[in-house]
Amino acid sequence: MSVIDDILDMIRVKPGKKFRLKDHDPSWAGDLNVSKKERKAFAEKILTEGVSALAEAQDLLYAADTHAILLIFQAMDAAGKDSTIKHVMSGVNPQGCQVFSFKHPSAEELDHNFMWRYAKALPERGRIGIFNRSYFEEVLIVKVHQEILAAQRIPGAKPTKEFWQARYEDINNFEQHLTRNGTVILKFFLNVSKDEQRKRFLERLDDPTKHWKFSDSDLKERGYWDDYMSAYEDCISATSTECAPWHVIPADHKWVSRAMVAHVVTTAICDLDLRYPEVPPAKKELIAAAKKALESEREA
Repeated sequence: MSVIDDILDMIRVKPGKKFRLKDHDPSWAGDLNVSKKERKAFAEKILTEGVSALAEAQDLLYAADTHAILLIFQAMDAAGKDSTIKHVMSGVNPQGCQVFSFKHPSAEELDHNFMWRYAKALPERGRIGIFNRSYFEEVLIVKVHQEILAAQRIPGAKPTKEFWQARYEDINNFEQHLTRNGTVILKFFLNVSKDEQRKRFLERLDDPTKHWKFSDSDLKERGYWDDYMSAYEDCISATSTECAPWHVIPADHKWVSRAMVAHVVTTAICDLDLRYPEVPPAKKELIAAAKKALESEREA
């Protein structure tokens, strides 16, 4: 097993095991017995290779038209979701990729079940879909701010242990259904430390060009840090499955998170062993005739 495979094995949450955040280092400081400079060079090499391989893999994914890829990103504010998506997908054809960022649900969305708006945004075969936040918000922010549940007007719904367990089961069943029908689901939790989040918030406040990124809700939500960490631990433990495992990505250094995500995505597509469609004999004859006609024009 290669070094990168060892790393990926560490960040993939094993199904059925209790997930604990303290077992995952956000800074990737102790994962390799090498200097930060060497680790950064290694990560940048993996990212460059991954971006290039992903461009080729996406072309094959589109041509084969048998599978869809769904990438799910969850994280605390300032963990780098947007920049990770931007860098990892930099070589991808925009026509074969779609990104959805889910905000506060609309009145129409609240009149449906909690999975409805996410199901509408799923990628079709041959395409890569990206959820910047997702249906997991329903067991994260809703669990931390349980007053949100009342707005969903679910008959008899109360924020009990049994209620959250039922939601985990609904999510797992939904993902299993998608997987059985050709959607590959890759879930990423960008694991940023509280101290690193503070530094990034301060950078935004110190840089006028980044003031637009800051919201007073950012600090309010930071006040619920421990509640969110508990919610993430429960969620990831309950919903990391064989068909759709979670990957806990060290996010204190963006060069780490970008490289790891790129490698996971390209590896997953390559593992599908996709093939370009076979051309039937009749079409091969048409191709040969077309080539002959075009070549004769050049000679004339």
